[in-house]
Amino acid sequence: MKNDNHIWKFSRIGGINRVNLESGADLIHLENLDQKLWTALSCPVKGLEIDPEVLSHMDTDKDGKIRVPEVLAAVKWILSLIKNPNDLLERRTSLPLSAINTDTEEGKNMLASAKQILINLGKTDAKGISRNETSDVAKIFADTQFNGDGIITEQSTSDENLQNLIKDIIATVGSKIDRCGLVGISEEELELFTKQCEDYSNWFLKAEEEAARIRPFGDATNDAYDLYLKIQPKIDDYFLRCKLSEFDPSSSELLNSLTSRIETINNKNISNSNEEMLSFPISKIEANRPLSFSSPINPAWENSITSFKNIIQKSLGKDDEMTETEWHEIKDTFKNYENWLAEKEGVLVEPLGLEKVREYLKSNQKEQILDLIAQDIALETESNNIILVDKLVGYYCYVFTLLNNFVSFSDFYSPNYKGIFQAGTLYFDQRSCDLCIIVSDMGKHNTMAKNSGICLVYFECTSKVKNEKMTIVAAFTDGDVDNLEIGRNALFYDNNGQDWDATIIKILENPISIRQAFWSPYRKMSKLISKQIEKFASSQDDKVNKFTTEGIEKAGDKSISAVDNINKPADPATPVVATEAAKPAPFDIAKFAGIFAAIGLAFGAIGAVLASIVGGFLALTWWKMPLAILGIILAISGPSMILAWLKLRKRDLAPVLDANGWAINARATVNIAFGRTLTSLAKIPKNAKLNLKDPFKKKRKPIIPIVITIIIIAAAAYALWHWGYIAKWGIL
Repeated sequence: MKNDNHIWKFSRIGGINRVNLESGADLIHLENLDQKLWTALSCPVKGLEIDPEVLSHMDTDKDGKIRVPEVLAAVKWILSLIKNPNDLLERRTSLPLSAINTDTEEGKNMLASAKQILINLGKTDAKGISRNETSDVAKIFADTQFNGDGIITEQSTSDENLQNLIKDIIATVGSKIDRCGLVGISEEELELFTKQCEDYSNWFLKAEEEAARIRPFGDATNDAYDLYLKIQPKIDDYFLRCKLSEFDPSSSELLNSLTSRIETINNKNISNSNEEMLSFPISKIEANRPLSFSSPINPAWENSITSFKNIIQKSLGKDDEMTETEWHEIKDTFKNYENWLAEKEGVLVEPLGLEKVREYLKSNQKEQILDLIAQDIALETESNNIILVDKLVGYYCYVFTLLNNFVSFSDFYSPNYKGIFQAGTLYFDQRSCDLCIIVSDMGKHNTMAKNSGICLVYFECTSKVKNEKMTIVAAFTDGDVDNLEIGRNALFYDNNGQDWDATIIKILENPISIRQAFWSPYRKMSKLISKQIEKFASSQDDKVNKFTTEGIEKAGDKSISAVDNINKPADPATPVVATEAAKPAPFDIAKFAGIFAAIGLAFGAIGAVLASIVGGFLALTWWKMPLAILGIILAISGPSMILAWLKLRKRDLAPVLDANGWAINARATVNIAFGRTLTSLAKIPKNAKLNLKDPFKKKRKPIIPIVITIIIIAAAAYALWHWGYIAKWGIL
């Protein structure tokens, strides 16, 4: 601990000396408290029952965890902005405007911004401000033209032309979301849009300056190019076939033969066979033959060839045919256009059209948009202060709660509060469990949580209202474990009162209570005996079934054999000889006598032991009998109870929290007494009326209580006779 004059107070809680944060002075001197005395050194931002936005403000390095330096920085900042540090201990839900310290420039700005928020929300006369009011940024800036984030929207101007331009920019180059949640643009989108417009205009300017070379067919060049791409492979194929015919004149007939291919579509509706016809040659194949536009053309290509001819016939100087040389010249012409297309720039704004793009470049709309952005940025400091008010209110309301779950675990051990890691209450098997924690990393829980010594049950929870799923771990710290089985269902209520369906997915068994440990040996013995009886009964049932089945099968075989022997004619030459297998086995009375003797001997030995125990018990002085019974009970249950007591007093929540991303610096003991407060068993209300008559209770036969009563009376009489009291009293 650093050397200062502040007097700290500590309390022994959960077996650990924990610091008491009881005054604003404690918070002021918190940075001087030795970190070895802190209960936690870090905690996760998510998964805690505290406003995540507040924790996000504290997480300055945005690594998803809050560490000691960040906690100290948060405390120091909030203390600098409020007049009375003791206010934080009251855990208020709103910040009174009068509590803000206006002795500093930052405090004055916070007060002004808080008032501006209330004005924007229509609450000018309000004396305080809450998190609900500061956290709704969209509502705060809903009726404002600018919000200081450097992003403008359609609502930032009333000029229809500028509104349309903003829409065009959003549609072409992208957008950003402003503080109000609206779609808008920043200077970045504006500059990108301008650059795209300039590039697109300059690219088109090149085609205009070199129109004869790049666009030889004028405005029809693009349509001609599309047709060219479509028919190029087919025309190349035509001239290649003509060359092949020139190379081998005898192949002409084969190249023009379509008989077999037409046969495949002959039985079809030819109008639906266009795909097959597209593969036929475009025109008749002959050596050195130009492509004639007047000769018959493959019907599947006729329209495309005619349209192409109408576009290029001026460059050909004729309209009846096209030679292969002319075809290559046309291909070269389109090559220039193709290269120009490959150099296209400003493609993002192309959907707007060249005319609209150039209209924008000639106007001064860019300067107008930049002016709107500048007006918005001018309010950046004021707007940021408005955002900081949300941080101020959040710290004011929640910092002390965090400290009581970080520096110490006083909220967890207090009957009036819950730890920020306690997510709700689970109801299962006539009990409620208040120590329920959301599981963030099941892998770590599998390796670390088992060291807690707590009976932990993991549940998969589903909310039909929220359409969400989560995994929680519930600590069972009272009752018993008899009905804990994987697959059983329960009901979980989060701290907002929302119910979740819960199903057990994993159980980490550990002692729950001394009472459960007392009965544990008897339950185990009962289960063992029950299991052995079931096993013996099952084996005997299998033997009976096997014996019966085999007997029936043998009887059937013998019947069939007998019928066969009757129907089979006897052979007089074959003598009838009785086999050994046909003779029944003789009854061995000595064998069975030995078995019965062994059974009798076993029962006799057991009876002798029981008689010895009963005799020894009855030989005791009357006041020693209860002690003997108690000794037997302690001999059976004592070891289990002692072991459970040792484990229960050492239960530690730290491994469970460590598995969830905490860095726990001290034990978080859950001893027997504290455990009973975390798990509540079902109790009948104090003024309730109970009817003990169960109409479905099994009816007992009167003879059984009578027999038991007679045995007890006889045992008591024997004891009195044995001790001489009957003779002494003169009864006999």
